[in-house]
Amino acid sequence: MLAVTDLRKVYRARAPGAAPVAAVDGVSFTVDVGETLGLVGESGCGKSTLSRCLMRLVEPTDGRVSFAGTDVRALHPGELRAFRRRMQIVHQDPYSSLDPLMRIDRTVTAPMRHVLGLDARAAEKRMIALLEEVGLNATHRLAYPHELSGGQRQRVAIARALSLKPEFIIADEPTSALDVSIQAQVLNLLLRLQRDHGLAMLFISHDISLVAHMSDRIAVMQSGRFVETGPAAEVIARPQHPYTRSLLAARPHRPTASTRTP
Repeated sequence: MLAVTDLRKVYRARAPGAAPVAAVDGVSFTVDVGETLGLVGESGCGKSTLSRCLMRLVEPTDGRVSFAGTDVRALHPGELRAFRRRMQIVHQDPYSSLDPLMRIDRTVTAPMRHVLGLDARAAEKRMIALLEEVGLNATHRLAYPHELSGGQRQRVAIARALSLKPEFIIADEPTSALDVSIQAQVLNLLLRLQRDHGLAMLFISHDISLVAHMSDRIAVMQSGRFVETGPAAEVIARPQHPYTRSLLAARPHRPTASTRTP
């Protein structure tokens, strides 16, 4: 479904005479239909920049992004808008990714009305069904983001992402802003939704234990490059790169294989 070849994003340094910074430096990978690729690395290694390059929220400097055979970098603005319906992103902080002045009903129905062209009645019916699917109920549609808990806000963000019937979800640290007691609920929700909707997913985290739980394959990223990739169980059980071993050593628990639900 997704094929990325030698993707690079270089930022010019603001200080005079300073060298440019390669946030993403020659990354290549694929994601198949229904598969989850877990992307793990410490903060600042380029994970979020990579995810934004895939959707051209940030323009790549070089390389190729192919989605279902379409060259994403060649798309014109109108074509790009249609493409983004097929690939949606769930951001790290649900409070900052939701409009604080917009009620939940409008947050979820606006994409359906403006992109899918649904009328008000059809959009509201689908919005209520989506809220129930992510573990909320119809009364939550009347709330504003500040009236919801962190876990509820992230469920709204997931419902909004699903509202356009995407084929691919980018989950960018989707639980790092949540309480530990809520994290497992949101992770299990993502796994269930992926199975029910047949979604492909790029799951991003700095926590290699979460990545092992959620992913079929793992890519380990350091300083803008992939230093190790492979099936989740193999990477966890037999890490080849010193950086991967350091990530494993830093985690509280070390299961020997992925615990991802089939």
